[in-house]
Amino acid sequence: MRKFISIILLSFYLVSTTELYQLLKIPVLIEHFMEHKEQNAEMTLMSFLKMHYDHPVKDADYQTDQKLPFIVHSSPLTLLFTISPNITFEVKKQIITDHHEKIYSYDEPFYDKDAINSIWQPPKYC
Repeated sequence: MRKFISIILLSFYLVSTTELYQLLKIPVLIEHFMEHKEQNAEMTLMSFLKMHYDHPVKDADYQTDQKLPFIVHSSPLTLLFTISPNITFEVKKQIITDHHEKIYSYDEPFYDKDAINSIWQPPKYC
């Protein structure tokens, strides 16, 4: 069952993304060949194909000719992925200083000695 479903899904994918959908127009080709065969009994399949594919002419059955396989090409689903080999990142540095915060040094007369001394205390055991 899985194999059958896989084949069906693959067929749907290929028909929708490639020119394989043109093969679904083969019954139109056969019917159109039969019409030409009724009008001219001596027409062969090769002469029919040559008339429609080698040197197509705008005649009375031009609309039917356009429905034949591989006459009109369209671009079914087209997926395009591009990968750039050169990836660049731009980093802009912008320093905004609204207010200045003063950093006290050890040599300044007004630094907070208790704050600095409390950092360098040994651990206490209870």
